[in-house]
Amino acid sequence: MTPDEDQPALPLTVSRRIFVLITVVVASTAFNAATFSVAAILPQVQGALSATQDEVSWAVTFYILATAVTMPMTGWLVARLGRGRLQFWSLACFTASTIMCALATSLEGLVAWRLVQGATGAPIQPLGQTILLDVFPRHQHGLVIAIFGTTNTIGPVLGPTFAGYLAEAYGWRWGFFMIVPVGLAACVAARFALPEDTRRRKVSLDWIGFLSLSIAIAAAQFVLSRGQRLDWFESPEIVIEACVAALALYIFIVHTFTTPTPYLSPRLLFDRNYTIGVCLIVIFGMLNFTPMVLLPPLLQNQLGYPDGLIGFVVSWRGAGVMAGSFLSIFAQRFDPRVGMVAGFGMQIVSGVWLTSLNLDAQLWSLCANAFLQGMAVGLIWTPIVTTAFRTLDHSLRPEGIAVLHLMRSIGSSFFISITVAEIVRATSANYGRMTEVLSPYNKSLNVPAITGEWHTDTITGMARLAKEIDRQAAMLGYMNAFILYTAMSVIAIPLVLLLGGRRRGDA
Repeated sequence: MTPDEDQPALPLTVSRRIFVLITVVVASTAFNAATFSVAAILPQVQGALSATQDEVSWAVTFYILATAVTMPMTGWLVARLGRGRLQFWSLACFTASTIMCALATSLEGLVAWRLVQGATGAPIQPLGQTILLDVFPRHQHGLVIAIFGTTNTIGPVLGPTFAGYLAEAYGWRWGFFMIVPVGLAACVAARFALPEDTRRRKVSLDWIGFLSLSIAIAAAQFVLSRGQRLDWFESPEIVIEACVAALALYIFIVHTFTTPTPYLSPRLLFDRNYTIGVCLIVIFGMLNFTPMVLLPPLLQNQLGYPDGLIGFVVSWRGAGVMAGSFLSIFAQRFDPRVGMVAGFGMQIVSGVWLTSLNLDAQLWSLCANAFLQGMAVGLIWTPIVTTAFRTLDHSLRPEGIAVLHLMRSIGSSFFISITVAEIVRATSANYGRMTEVLSPYNKSLNVPAITGEWHTDTITGMARLAKEIDRQAAMLGYMNAFILYTAMSVIAIPLVLLLGGRRRGDA
């Protein structure tokens, strides 16, 4: 390697480079905290804004979708604004929308500002990584990316913990307010640390492809999110949304194959490894965020956990991601399929474990399960990405990365809606079946040792009995959701085996 080849694209002093690294790390921490911390405060948000469980999950699903749809626009935005300016304005708008999330007085307002938060924060992480590769010389890229990847676990570990305790002490709004100082610090640092990008180039954006894809995803998300409550296709609203999603998807597909510069290139799917990798990344997305949305309401409503302990349980998942990421470094010396099979195997174990939970679940068991889920995530991500891009043409890699993130987010948001809808459906069905035994002819209800305070001759006793039946019915609904989670983990294993292994000569 010649000295010129080792020069960074943007020559800066050593101290300035360190300043840039710290800025990017702080910005990434703020974004990750916003992504993961909301899980710890979902139960309190549900009560404060008078939302049902499927409605409060919109605060997560629409945030994920906004991030996914906007992320492929990063290249176009960089061409228009420059990297430094885009990072600054992304952080500024992200922080402002975080404040508005905290000040929201209705579920609709919170979801709307979460959409803005996800859309404006989408460029922060990919752009930060690109900036680091620009300002550091090539021989330091491995070290810098390792530091960046390790520090990305700070938000998932500390964010839910602090959000849970702050929500318990001061209310759910502080789960958002706590992110604001970090976002402001990153915003100010970005203004002074990040260099101006003078290498502008003209990049066009396929607006028809972008808008049709966005409309198709949003309409499909509304169908999945509201279908159970509105009795699916018995509702005119669901029929209209389904038709809009189908029409928008049709326009996107036809336009993609007929325009010379599509929003997402179909050439990506001509690569076998990449296509299978996309399928795996969809399943990975399904398994990644779903437990974080399902477990907090379960812990509070069925098991009676306070917000502080809920955040503590969720933070163990972040600790598992950190451990899994370290393990993946050593696993890289083997066939990448080994790491993926091990990771999805851990997901299967965690799913079976979750299906065995009951209303007397212990704290250590929940933390250990969350840690196992996180470790699986850390093990799976790196080999999926490296295998998917092993045979893909270099010119398609930037777009390929955007598509992977898009499909991961679509898998997450759609599967969250599906599992929450199943919980709502199963809870209602099980409640109806269980109340069938509440009859004066049921002799068990006359045995005090069995019924305790659950009796039918007083209003108080009936209320206690109804509450307990609802808890048991909901628990059965969660079991169904965890079975779906386990089934998707099982389906991933055969797909992994279809991937091409390590090629001869690969390091």
